[in-house]
Amino acid sequence: MFPDFLPQEVNLLSNNDSIYLAQRIKRYPVLTPLSPQAIATAYVKQGNASQTILLLHGFDSSILEFRRLIPLLATKYQTWAIDLFGFGFTARLPNLSYNPQTIREHLYYFWLNLINRPVILVGASMGGATAIDFTLNHPEAVQRLVLINSVGYSGSFPVGKLLFEPIDKIAVEFWRQRRIQSLFWGKNLGLLNSDLEDVLRCAILPSLMPGWEEAIGNFTRSGGYELLKRDITLVDRPTLILWGEKDDVLGTEVAYKFKKAIANSQLVWLSEVGHTPQWERPQLVAKKIMNFII
Repeated sequence: MFPDFLPQEVNLLSNNDSIYLAQRIKRYPVLTPLSPQAIATAYVKQGNASQTILLLHGFDSSILEFRRLIPLLATKYQTWAIDLFGFGFTARLPNLSYNPQTIREHLYYFWLNLINRPVILVGASMGGATAIDFTLNHPEAVQRLVLINSVGYSGSFPVGKLLFEPIDKIAVEFWRQRRIQSLFWGKNLGLLNSDLEDVLRCAILPSLMPGWEEAIGNFTRSGGYELLKRDITLVDRPTLILWGEKDDVLGTEVAYKFKKAIANSQLVWLSEVGHTPQWERPQLVAKKIMNFII
């Protein structure tokens, strides 16, 4: 059975990895200074080892992004994944701001209440920027840092500050419809195999949650992590930079910028991999992370 807070469309998932993880998503009421009301925060936890990994997903994504990676890491480590404030299946409360600062604050209180010990913090795409920002502001919570095709030097939303109603709502709805139409036409024209259909269904699910439009629009108008690049050189935690050689979203040149900026870092290229190695080659990503932790 799936949790009742997930959209009904979760029942259309057919991939075993996705079904298994979706059925195990829980919510915890995280109290923060952001609101007198607790924020029902979606997360998963697998494994019971002494060392702890915390996974942070990318923009407009969810825990399901790590459906192939979590079981591999959980064989050796206590592995958590959280849906960030304003994203995934975490509740979106009205009249709140969704931006890097509120995401960081919510993440801190989640960590404080449920984990409360230093973690190996793993961030993919926008989650990488969130991980860097969190590490800089709460170094006591982070033992090591892993960045997977990370936002930081690119991938932010400086133009988002220029959006206004109703343009912002049109842009957000266009973003959602791109995925929905890709699924519709892909299935009807026979262009999707089961794996690609699963990718699209997992990607669409967060956009069916209450308050999705407002939260995505609010975050986009904040500019996202456009100011983070000025502080990346301050990262002092051992850092592993994993980068797909075929990343056609952020490109590859930015990987060298991270390596140059973070003093105690190593850059590992992943061959035949694009922007989402955690899904494309989870065994390879798990192996690289485990080797880094040892």
